[in-house]
Amino acid sequence: MAPPHGGMMEVPRPVSNANLTNLTEEELQALNPKFPYMPVDSENKGKQLKIWSFAAPHMRAFHLSWIGFMQAFISTFSAAPMAPVIRDSLSLTKKELANAGVATVTAVVFMRVAMGPVCDKLGPRYGMAGLLLIFAPATLCLGLTNDGTNFLIARMFIGITLATFVTCQYWNSIMFNNRVVGLANATAGGWGNLGGGITQFLMPLLFTAVNGSGLIFRSWRYAMLIPGALQICAGTAILYLGQDMPGGQYRFMKKTGQLEDKSVFQIFKLGVLNYRMWVLVILYAFCFGVELTMNEIAATYFFDYFGVNLKVAGAIASSFGLMNLFARSIGGGLSDWSSRKFGMRGRLWNLWALLFLEGMMCIGMGQLNKSLAGTITFMILFSLFVQASEGATYGVVPFTSARCMGIIAGFVGAGGNAGASVNLAIWFRSSKYETYEGITYMGILIVCVSMLTFTLHFPPWGSMLFGPTKGVTEKDYFLREFTADEIADGKDQKVAKWILNSESERPPSMRTEVPTEEDDDAEKAEEKK
Repeated sequence: MAPPHGGMMEVPRPVSNANLTNLTEEELQALNPKFPYMPVDSENKGKQLKIWSFAAPHMRAFHLSWIGFMQAFISTFSAAPMAPVIRDSLSLTKKELANAGVATVTAVVFMRVAMGPVCDKLGPRYGMAGLLLIFAPATLCLGLTNDGTNFLIARMFIGITLATFVTCQYWNSIMFNNRVVGLANATAGGWGNLGGGITQFLMPLLFTAVNGSGLIFRSWRYAMLIPGALQICAGTAILYLGQDMPGGQYRFMKKTGQLEDKSVFQIFKLGVLNYRMWVLVILYAFCFGVELTMNEIAATYFFDYFGVNLKVAGAIASSFGLMNLFARSIGGGLSDWSSRKFGMRGRLWNLWALLFLEGMMCIGMGQLNKSLAGTITFMILFSLFVQASEGATYGVVPFTSARCMGIIAGFVGAGGNAGASVNLAIWFRSSKYETYEGITYMGILIVCVSMLTFTLHFPPWGSMLFGPTKGVTEKDYFLREFTADEIADGKDQKVAKWILNSESERPPSMRTEVPTEEDDDAEKAEEKK
Protein backbone atom coordinates (compact mmCIF):
# COMPACT_ATOMS: atom_id res chain seq x y z
CA MET A 1 0.00 0.00 0.00
CA ALA A 2 1.16 3.51 -0.69
CA PRO A 3 1.74 5.90 2.17
CA PRO A 4 -0.39 8.90 3.01
CA HIS A 5 -0.20 12.37 1.85
CA GLY A 6 -0.81 15.62 3.60
CA GLY A 7 0.76 18.07 5.99
CA MET A 8 1.84 17.24 9.50
CA MET A 9 -1.13 18.99 11.04
CA GLU A 10 -3.83 17.88 8.65
CA VAL A 11 -7.14 16.58 9.90
CA PRO A 12 -8.81 13.90 7.75
CA ARG A 13 -11.91 15.13 6.01
CA PRO A 14 -15.28 13.48 6.63
CA VAL A 15 -15.83 10.56 4.28
CA SER A 16 -18.55 11.19 1.71
CA ASN A 17 -20.87 8.46 0.46
CA ALA A 18 -19.30 8.79 -2.97
CA ASN A 19 -16.02 7.56 -1.54
CA LEU A 20 -17.55 4.40 -0.06
CA THR A 21 -18.76 2.63 -3.19
CA ASN A 22 -15.48 0.94 -4.10
CA LEU A 23 -14.39 -0.05 -0.60
CA THR A 24 -14.09 -3.61 0.64
CA GLU A 25 -15.76 -4.68 3.89
CA GLU A 26 -12.38 -4.61 5.61
CA GLU A 27 -11.75 -1.05 4.40
CA LEU A 28 -15.19 0.05 5.54
CA GLN A 29 -14.42 -1.23 9.03
CA ALA A 30 -11.11 0.64 8.98
CA LEU A 31 -12.92 3.96 8.56
CA ASN A 32 -13.53 4.03 12.30
CA PRO A 33 -10.25 2.84 13.81
CA LYS A 34 -10.10 1.85 17.47
CA PHE A 35 -7.08 2.40 19.69
CA PRO A 36 -7.68 0.50 22.93
CA TYR A 37 -4.07 0.89 24.07
CA MET A 38 -3.77 4.64 23.43
CA PRO A 39 -5.95 7.63 24.44
CA VAL A 40 -6.41 9.78 21.32
CA ASP A 41 -7.76 13.23 20.47
CA SER A 42 -10.30 14.21 17.81
CA GLU A 43 -7.67 13.66 15.10
CA ASN A 44 -6.82 10.16 16.40
CA LYS A 45 -3.42 11.45 17.51
CA GLY A 46 -1.91 9.75 20.54
CA LYS A 47 -2.03 11.72 23.81
CA GLN A 48 0.66 9.68 25.55
CA LEU A 49 4.15 8.42 24.69
CA LYS A 50 4.42 4.78 25.81
CA ILE A 51 8.03 4.04 24.99
CA TRP A 52 7.83 0.38 26.07
CA SER A 53 5.03 -0.36 23.61
CA PHE A 54 5.47 -1.34 19.96
CA ALA A 55 1.73 -1.36 19.21
CA ALA A 56 0.52 -0.08 15.84
CA PRO A 57 0.08 2.52 14.63
CA HIS A 58 1.31 5.23 17.03
CA MET A 59 4.12 3.57 18.95
CA ARG A 60 5.25 1.38 16.08
CA ALA A 61 5.66 4.50 13.93
CA PHE A 62 7.57 6.15 16.80
CA HIS A 63 10.05 3.28 17.11
CA LEU A 64 10.50 2.75 13.38
CA SER A 65 11.12 6.48 12.90
CA TRP A 66 14.03 6.65 15.35
CA ILE A 67 15.48 3.30 14.25
CA GLY A 68 15.59 4.47 10.64
CA PHE A 69 17.13 7.82 11.57
CA MET A 70 19.66 6.12 13.86
CA GLN A 71 20.79 3.85 11.06
CA ALA A 72 21.28 6.84 8.79
CA PHE A 73 23.52 8.39 11.45
CA ILE A 74 25.53 5.20 11.93
CA SER A 75 26.15 4.88 8.19
CA THR A 76 26.91 8.57 7.63
CA PHE A 77 29.52 8.86 10.38
CA SER A 78 30.91 5.33 10.20
CA ALA A 79 34.13 6.65 8.62
CA ALA A 80 34.72 9.48 11.11
CA PRO A 81 36.09 7.46 14.08
CA MET A 82 38.43 5.58 11.73
CA ALA A 83 39.63 8.81 10.08
CA PRO A 84 43.26 8.50 11.25
CA VAL A 85 43.54 5.01 9.70
CA ILE A 86 41.66 5.96 6.53
CA ARG A 87 43.79 9.09 6.23
CA ASP A 88 46.96 6.99 6.19
CA SER A 89 45.45 4.24 4.03
CA LEU A 90 44.36 6.62 1.26
CA SER A 91 47.18 9.17 1.83
CA LEU A 92 44.66 11.96 2.46
CA THR A 93 45.67 15.48 3.43
CA LYS A 94 43.94 17.37 6.23
CA LYS A 95 42.09 19.42 3.61
CA GLU A 96 40.90 16.34 1.70
CA LEU A 97 39.66 14.72 4.91
CA ALA A 98 37.85 17.93 5.90
CA ASN A 99 36.35 18.28 2.43
CA ALA A 100 34.89 14.79 2.70
CA GLY A 101 33.35 15.75 6.04
CA VAL A 102 31.87 18.92 4.56
CA ALA A 103 30.47 16.97 1.59
CA THR A 104 28.89 14.45 3.95
CA VAL A 105 26.76 17.05 5.73
CA THR A 106 26.25 19.42 2.78
CA ALA A 107 24.74 17.13 0.14
CA VAL A 108 21.79 16.34 2.39
CA VAL A 109 20.78 20.02 2.69
CA PHE A 110 18.91 19.90 -0.61
CA MET A 111 17.46 16.45 0.06
CA ARG A 112 16.07 17.59 3.42
CA VAL A 113 14.30 20.46 1.68
CA ALA A 114 12.97 18.01 -0.93
CA MET A 115 11.76 15.57 1.71
CA GLY A 116 9.11 18.10 2.83
CA PRO A 117 7.12 17.77 -0.40
CA VAL A 118 7.87 14.03 -0.49
CA CYS A 119 6.22 13.65 2.93
CA ASP A 120 3.31 15.84 1.86
CA LYS A 121 2.78 13.78 -1.30
CA LEU A 122 3.92 10.23 -0.44
CA GLY A 123 4.07 10.13 3.33
CA PRO A 124 6.82 9.33 5.83
CA ARG A 125 6.99 5.56 5.32
CA TYR A 126 8.03 5.60 1.68
CA GLY A 127 10.19 8.67 2.27
CA MET A 128 12.29 7.07 5.02
CA ALA A 129 12.47 3.55 3.57
CA GLY A 130 13.32 4.91 0.13
CA LEU A 131 16.27 6.96 1.37
CA LEU A 132 17.76 4.06 3.32
CA LEU A 133 17.38 1.49 0.55
CA ILE A 134 18.38 3.67 -2.40
CA PHE A 135 21.65 4.82 -0.79
CA ALA A 136 22.61 1.55 0.93
CA PRO A 137 24.93 0.64 -1.99
CA ALA A 138 26.97 3.79 -1.32
CA THR A 139 27.55 2.65 2.27
CA LEU A 140 28.54 -0.84 1.14
CA CYS A 141 30.94 0.58 -1.46
CA LEU A 142 32.75 3.07 0.78
CA GLY A 143 35.32 0.40 1.57
CA LEU A 144 36.15 0.09 -2.15
CA THR A 145 37.39 3.68 -2.49
CA ASN A 146 41.07 4.15 -3.28
CA ASP A 147 41.62 7.92 -3.35
CA GLY A 148 40.34 11.17 -1.89
CA THR A 149 37.90 11.88 -4.72
CA ASN A 150 36.12 8.53 -4.56
CA PHE A 151 36.06 8.70 -0.76
CA LEU A 152 34.42 12.16 -0.88
CA ILE A 153 31.79 11.06 -3.43
CA ALA A 154 30.87 7.94 -1.44
CA ARG A 155 30.51 9.90 1.80
CA MET A 156 28.43 12.54 0.04
CA PHE A 157 25.88 9.96 -1.12
CA ILE A 158 25.79 8.25 2.27
CA GLY A 159 25.20 11.62 3.95
CA ILE A 160 21.99 12.10 1.95
CA THR A 161 20.35 9.50 4.21
CA LEU A 162 20.38 12.07 7.04
CA ALA A 163 17.28 13.50 5.33
CA THR A 164 15.46 10.72 7.19
CA PHE A 165 15.35 13.23 10.04
CA VAL A 166 12.57 15.11 8.22
CA THR A 167 10.49 11.96 7.86
CA CYS A 168 11.20 11.08 11.49
CA GLN A 169 9.84 14.39 12.80
CA TYR A 170 6.99 14.46 10.27
CA TRP A 171 5.87 10.95 11.20
CA ASN A 172 5.72 11.69 14.91
CA SER A 173 3.97 15.01 14.37
CA ILE A 174 1.05 13.33 12.56
CA MET A 175 0.89 10.57 15.17
CA PHE A 176 0.95 12.53 18.46
CA ASN A 177 -1.14 15.25 20.08
CA ASN A 178 0.08 18.78 20.93
CA ARG A 179 0.52 17.86 24.58
CA VAL A 180 3.26 15.33 23.84
CA VAL A 181 4.41 16.20 20.32
CA GLY A 182 7.48 18.02 21.63
CA LEU A 183 8.51 15.03 23.73
CA ALA A 184 7.74 12.55 20.93
CA ASN A 185 9.72 14.51 18.33
CA ALA A 186 12.60 15.10 20.72
CA THR A 187 12.83 11.49 21.89
CA ALA A 188 12.63 10.03 18.38
CA GLY A 189 15.15 12.56 17.08
CA GLY A 190 17.42 12.08 20.10
CA TRP A 191 17.43 8.31 19.94
CA GLY A 192 18.08 8.56 16.22
CA ASN A 193 20.98 10.91 16.87
CA LEU A 194 22.39 8.26 19.19
CA GLY A 195 23.71 6.71 16.01
CA GLY A 196 26.34 9.45 16.00
CA GLY A 197 27.61 8.22 19.35
CA ILE A 198 27.16 4.51 18.69
CA THR A 199 29.21 4.63 15.51
CA GLN A 200 32.08 6.34 17.37
CA PHE A 201 32.75 3.19 19.39
CA LEU A 202 31.11 0.57 17.13
CA MET A 203 33.36 1.15 14.14
CA PRO A 204 36.68 1.06 16.06
CA LEU A 205 35.46 -2.19 17.69
CA LEU A 206 34.63 -3.69 14.30
CA PHE A 207 37.95 -2.45 12.96
CA THR A 208 39.81 -4.06 15.88
CA ALA A 209 37.90 -7.33 15.47
CA VAL A 210 38.69 -7.54 11.75
CA ASN A 211 42.26 -6.38 12.27
CA GLY A 212 43.36 -9.73 13.69
CA SER A 213 44.90 -10.62 10.35
CA GLY A 214 47.32 -7.70 10.67
CA LEU A 215 46.15 -6.07 7.43
CA ILE A 216 45.46 -2.70 9.03
CA PHE A 217 44.67 -0.84 5.81
CA ARG A 218 42.12 -3.47 4.74
CA SER A 219 40.31 -3.91 8.05
CA TRP A 220 38.45 -0.59 7.86
CA ARG A 221 37.14 -1.61 4.43
CA TYR A 222 35.61 -4.84 5.72
CA ALA A 223 34.16 -3.04 8.75
CA MET A 224 32.11 -0.79 6.43
CA LEU A 225 30.02 -3.76 5.27
CA ILE A 226 28.17 -3.90 8.61
CA PRO A 227 26.53 -0.43 8.46
CA GLY A 228 25.45 -1.12 4.86
CA ALA A 229 23.77 -4.40 5.80
CA LEU A 230 22.02 -2.82 8.78
CA GLN A 231 20.78 0.00 6.54
CA ILE A 232 19.06 -2.49 4.23
CA CYS A 233 17.42 -4.24 7.19
CA ALA A 234 16.11 -0.98 8.65
CA GLY A 235 14.67 0.24 5.33
CA THR A 236 12.91 -3.06 4.70
CA ALA A 237 11.37 -3.12 8.20
CA ILE A 238 10.02 0.42 7.83
CA LEU A 239 8.50 -0.37 4.44
CA TYR A 240 6.66 -3.48 5.58
CA LEU A 241 5.87 -2.81 9.26
CA GLY A 242 5.07 0.91 9.33
CA GLN A 243 1.76 2.75 9.00
CA ASP A 244 1.73 6.33 7.75
CA MET A 245 -1.10 7.89 9.75
CA PRO A 246 -3.39 6.86 12.61
CA GLY A 247 -6.18 6.27 10.09
CA GLY A 248 -4.17 4.10 7.71
CA GLN A 249 -1.82 4.16 4.73
CA TYR A 250 -1.74 6.92 2.15
CA ARG A 251 -3.61 5.04 -0.59
CA PHE A 252 -6.45 4.17 1.77
CA MET A 253 -6.72 7.71 3.15
CA LYS A 254 -6.85 9.13 -0.37
CA LYS A 255 -9.22 6.46 -1.67
CA THR A 256 -11.71 7.29 1.07
CA GLY A 257 -11.47 11.02 0.42
CA GLN A 258 -9.89 11.81 3.78
CA LEU A 259 -6.90 13.48 2.12
CA GLU A 260 -6.58 15.75 -0.88
CA ASP A 261 -3.81 16.60 -3.28
CA LYS A 262 -2.13 19.93 -2.65
CA SER A 263 -0.08 22.04 -5.00
CA VAL A 264 3.60 21.63 -4.10
CA PHE A 265 4.31 25.12 -5.40
CA GLN A 266 1.56 26.60 -3.25
CA ILE A 267 2.68 25.03 0.01
CA PHE A 268 6.33 25.73 -0.85
CA LYS A 269 5.48 29.41 -1.29
CA LEU A 270 3.58 29.50 2.01
CA GLY A 271 6.58 28.01 3.79
CA VAL A 272 9.33 30.23 2.39
CA LEU A 273 7.29 33.39 3.01
CA ASN A 274 6.96 32.56 6.71
CA TYR A 275 9.85 34.38 8.40
CA ARG A 276 9.54 32.19 11.50
CA MET A 277 10.73 29.25 9.43
CA TRP A 278 13.95 31.06 8.51
CA VAL A 279 14.66 32.01 12.12
CA LEU A 280 14.21 28.38 13.16
CA VAL A 281 16.46 27.30 10.27
CA ILE A 282 19.29 29.45 11.66
CA LEU A 283 18.72 28.38 15.26
CA TYR A 284 18.74 24.71 14.28
CA ALA A 285 21.91 25.29 12.28
CA PHE A 286 23.66 26.07 15.55
CA CYS A 287 22.42 23.15 17.60
CA PHE A 288 22.03 20.15 15.28
CA GLY A 289 24.64 21.63 12.95
CA VAL A 290 27.03 21.83 15.89
CA GLU A 291 26.35 18.21 16.77
CA LEU A 292 27.20 17.10 13.24
CA THR A 293 30.37 19.17 13.42
CA MET A 294 31.43 17.48 16.65
CA ASN A 295 30.66 14.03 15.26
CA GLU A 296 33.08 14.79 12.46
CA ILE A 297 35.98 16.25 14.47
CA ALA A 298 35.79 14.82 18.01
CA ALA A 299 37.64 11.51 17.61
CA THR A 300 40.45 13.07 15.57
CA TYR A 301 40.71 15.95 18.06
CA PHE A 302 41.32 13.64 21.03
CA PHE A 303 43.62 11.41 18.97
CA ASP A 304 45.80 14.29 17.77
CA TYR A 305 45.81 16.64 20.77
CA PHE A 306 45.72 14.32 23.79
CA GLY A 307 47.76 11.36 22.57
CA VAL A 308 45.11 8.67 23.18
CA ASN A 309 44.82 5.66 20.85
CA LEU A 310 42.10 5.29 18.24
CA LYS A 311 39.90 3.05 20.37
CA VAL A 312 39.99 5.43 23.36
CA ALA A 313 39.50 8.48 21.15
CA GLY A 314 36.40 6.88 19.64
CA ALA A 315 35.03 5.98 23.07
CA ILE A 316 35.49 9.55 24.34
CA ALA A 317 33.96 11.04 21.21
CA SER A 318 31.00 8.67 21.46
CA SER A 319 29.95 10.26 24.76
CA PHE A 320 28.92 13.38 22.84
CA GLY A 321 26.41 11.49 20.71
CA LEU A 322 25.31 9.09 23.45
CA MET A 323 23.86 12.00 25.42
CA ASN A 324 21.01 11.79 22.90
CA LEU A 325 19.68 8.88 24.93
CA PHE A 326 17.95 11.43 27.15
CA ALA A 327 19.22 14.97 26.45
CA ARG A 328 17.07 15.73 23.42
CA SER A 329 14.03 14.37 25.25
CA ILE A 330 14.79 16.75 28.10
CA GLY A 331 14.60 19.67 25.67
CA GLY A 332 11.32 18.46 24.17
CA GLY A 333 9.87 17.63 27.57
CA LEU A 334 10.83 21.06 28.92
CA SER A 335 9.19 22.62 25.86
CA ASP A 336 5.90 20.79 26.51
CA TRP A 337 6.06 21.59 30.24
CA SER A 338 6.78 25.27 29.53
CA SER A 339 3.82 25.33 27.15
CA ARG A 340 1.46 23.96 29.77
CA LYS A 341 2.63 26.59 32.26
CA PHE A 342 3.16 29.62 30.00
CA GLY A 343 1.99 28.80 26.47
CA MET A 344 4.14 29.39 23.39
CA ARG A 345 6.07 32.11 25.21
CA GLY A 346 7.33 29.41 27.59
CA ARG A 347 8.52 27.29 24.67
CA LEU A 348 10.49 30.25 23.28
CA TRP A 349 12.16 31.15 26.60
CA ASN A 350 13.10 27.51 27.04
CA LEU A 351 14.65 27.40 23.55
CA TRP A 352 16.70 30.55 24.07
CA ALA A 353 18.05 29.46 27.48
CA LEU A 354 19.20 26.09 26.18
CA LEU A 355 20.90 27.62 23.13
CA PHE A 356 22.66 30.24 25.25
CA LEU A 357 23.98 27.62 27.69
CA GLU A 358 25.06 25.45 24.75
CA GLY A 359 27.26 28.27 23.50
CA MET A 360 28.80 28.88 26.93
CA MET A 361 29.68 25.20 27.38
CA CYS A 362 31.23 25.13 23.89
CA ILE A 363 33.47 28.06 24.82
CA GLY A 364 34.46 26.28 28.03
CA MET A 365 35.42 23.10 26.17
CA GLY A 366 37.68 25.02 23.80
CA GLN A 367 39.39 26.94 26.59
CA LEU A 368 40.23 23.81 28.62
CA ASN A 369 42.42 22.38 25.85
CA LYS A 370 45.31 21.60 28.23
CA SER A 371 43.23 19.28 30.41
CA LEU A 372 41.83 16.00 29.12
CA ALA A 373 39.50 15.62 32.12
CA GLY A 374 38.31 19.23 31.84
CA THR A 375 37.74 18.93 28.10
CA ILE A 376 35.69 15.74 28.52
CA THR A 377 33.62 17.26 31.35
CA PHE A 378 32.73 20.38 29.38
CA MET A 379 32.15 18.33 26.23
CA ILE A 380 29.50 16.30 28.06
CA LEU A 381 27.82 19.45 29.39
CA PHE A 382 28.10 20.99 25.94
CA SER A 383 26.47 17.91 24.42
CA LEU A 384 23.64 18.01 26.95
CA PHE A 385 22.62 21.52 25.92
CA VAL A 386 23.21 20.90 22.20
CA GLN A 387 20.73 18.03 22.13
CA ALA A 388 18.27 19.68 24.50
CA SER A 389 18.25 22.70 22.16
CA GLU A 390 17.42 20.42 19.24
CA GLY A 391 14.46 18.98 21.10
CA ALA A 392 13.28 22.44 22.10
CA THR A 393 13.47 23.66 18.48
CA TYR A 394 11.17 20.92 17.27
CA GLY A 395 8.85 21.73 20.16
CA VAL A 396 8.18 25.00 18.31
CA VAL A 397 8.31 23.85 14.67
CA PRO A 398 4.93 22.00 14.58
CA PHE A 399 3.09 25.23 15.46
CA THR A 400 4.63 27.36 12.72
CA SER A 401 2.04 26.48 10.09
CA ALA A 402 -1.15 24.47 9.81
CA ARG A 403 -0.80 23.71 6.13
CA CYS A 404 2.84 23.38 5.04
CA MET A 405 4.54 21.57 7.90
CA GLY A 406 6.34 19.21 5.53
CA ILE A 407 8.07 22.13 3.81
CA ILE A 408 8.94 23.84 7.09
CA ALA A 409 10.21 20.65 8.74
CA GLY A 410 12.37 20.02 5.67
CA PHE A 411 13.91 23.48 5.63
CA VAL A 412 14.59 23.53 9.37
CA GLY A 413 16.17 20.09 9.19
CA ALA A 414 18.30 21.25 6.26
CA GLY A 415 19.43 24.17 8.39
CA GLY A 416 21.20 21.74 10.69
CA ASN A 417 23.32 20.36 7.88
CA ALA A 418 23.96 23.82 6.48
CA GLY A 419 25.20 24.88 9.91
CA ALA A 420 27.59 21.94 10.03
CA SER A 421 28.94 22.87 6.60
CA VAL A 422 29.51 26.46 7.71
CA ASN A 423 31.23 25.51 10.97
CA LEU A 424 33.44 22.86 9.37
CA ALA A 425 34.42 25.19 6.53
CA ILE A 426 35.15 28.23 8.72
CA TRP A 427 36.76 26.73 11.82
CA PHE A 428 38.09 23.26 10.97
CA ARG A 429 38.90 23.01 7.26
CA SER A 430 42.20 24.86 7.11
CA SER A 431 45.23 25.24 9.36
CA LYS A 432 44.33 28.85 10.19
CA TYR A 433 42.85 27.83 13.54
CA GLU A 434 43.87 25.12 15.96
CA THR A 435 40.93 22.81 16.64
CA TYR A 436 40.45 24.11 20.19
CA GLU A 437 40.38 27.68 18.84
CA GLY A 438 37.71 26.69 16.32
CA ILE A 439 35.62 25.17 19.12
CA THR A 440 35.90 28.39 21.16
CA TYR A 441 34.92 30.66 18.26
CA MET A 442 32.04 28.35 17.39
CA GLY A 443 30.74 28.76 20.95
CA ILE A 444 30.86 32.54 20.71
CA LEU A 445 28.88 32.38 17.47
CA ILE A 446 26.25 30.11 19.09
CA VAL A 447 25.70 32.64 21.90
CA CYS A 448 25.18 35.42 19.34
CA VAL A 449 22.80 33.36 17.19
CA SER A 450 20.68 32.39 20.22
CA MET A 451 19.49 36.02 20.43
CA LEU A 452 17.44 35.50 17.25
CA THR A 453 14.91 33.64 19.41
CA PHE A 454 13.71 37.05 20.62
CA THR A 455 12.46 37.83 17.09
CA LEU A 456 9.96 34.94 16.98
CA HIS A 457 6.41 36.25 17.41
CA PHE A 458 3.19 34.28 16.99
CA PRO A 459 0.21 36.71 16.84
CA PRO A 460 -2.25 34.49 18.80
CA TRP A 461 0.33 33.61 21.46
CA GLY A 462 2.99 36.32 21.63
CA SER A 463 6.78 36.25 21.84
CA MET A 464 9.44 36.19 24.54
CA LEU A 465 9.00 39.85 25.45
CA PHE A 466 5.51 40.67 24.15
CA GLY A 467 2.06 39.16 24.61
CA PRO A 468 -0.43 38.08 21.92
CA THR A 469 -1.55 40.55 19.27
CA LYS A 470 -4.85 41.99 20.42
CA GLY A 471 -7.89 40.57 18.68
CA VAL A 472 -5.98 37.85 16.74
CA THR A 473 -7.07 34.24 17.31
CA GLU A 474 -5.62 30.96 16.08
CA LYS A 475 -8.32 30.89 13.40
CA ASP A 476 -7.38 34.37 12.16
CA TYR A 477 -3.70 33.47 12.04
CA PHE A 478 -3.79 30.05 10.39
CA LEU A 479 -6.61 30.69 7.92
CA ARG A 480 -4.41 33.30 6.25
CA GLU A 481 -2.82 30.30 4.51
CA PHE A 482 -6.07 29.74 2.57
CA THR A 483 -7.53 31.77 -0.28
CA ALA A 484 -11.15 32.95 -0.24
CA ASP A 485 -12.01 30.33 -2.87
CA GLU A 486 -10.42 27.55 -0.81
CA ILE A 487 -12.37 28.62 2.25
CA ALA A 488 -15.56 28.69 0.16
CA ASP A 489 -14.77 25.13 -0.97
CA GLY A 490 -14.39 24.06 2.67
CA LYS A 491 -10.68 23.20 2.46
CA ASP A 492 -10.07 25.10 5.69
CA GLN A 493 -12.11 22.48 7.52
CA LYS A 494 -9.16 20.12 7.22
CA VAL A 495 -7.32 22.09 9.90
CA ALA A 496 -10.32 23.08 12.02
CA LYS A 497 -9.68 20.51 14.73
CA TRP A 498 -5.97 21.27 14.80
CA ILE A 499 -6.66 24.99 15.20
CA LEU A 500 -8.94 24.21 18.14
CA ASN A 501 -6.31 21.99 19.75
CA SER A 502 -3.62 24.66 19.25
CA GLU A 503 -5.38 26.93 21.75
CA SER A 504 -3.22 25.14 24.32
CA GLU A 505 -0.38 27.45 23.22
CA ARG A 506 -2.19 30.51 24.57
CA PRO A 507 -1.12 32.07 27.86
CA PRO A 508 -2.95 30.13 30.60
CA SER A 509 -5.28 33.01 31.45
CA MET A 510 -6.56 33.13 27.87
CA ARG A 511 -7.24 29.45 27.31
CA THR A 512 -10.73 28.13 26.80
CA GLU A 513 -9.76 24.90 28.51
CA VAL A 514 -6.48 24.52 30.39
CA PRO A 515 -4.92 21.02 30.58
CA THR A 516 -4.33 20.12 34.22
CA GLU A 517 -2.54 17.40 36.15
CA GLU A 518 -6.01 16.07 37.01
CA ASP A 519 -6.61 15.52 33.29
CA ASP A 520 -3.44 13.44 33.08
CA ASP A 521 -4.45 11.41 36.15
CA ALA A 522 -7.87 10.77 34.66
CA GLU A 523 -6.30 9.57 31.40
CA LYS A 524 -3.99 7.23 33.27
CA ALA A 525 -6.89 5.82 35.27
CA GLU A 526 -8.85 5.26 32.06
CA GLU A 527 -5.85 3.56 30.51
CA LYS A 528 -5.59 1.10 33.40
CA LYS A 529 -9.24 0.16 32.92
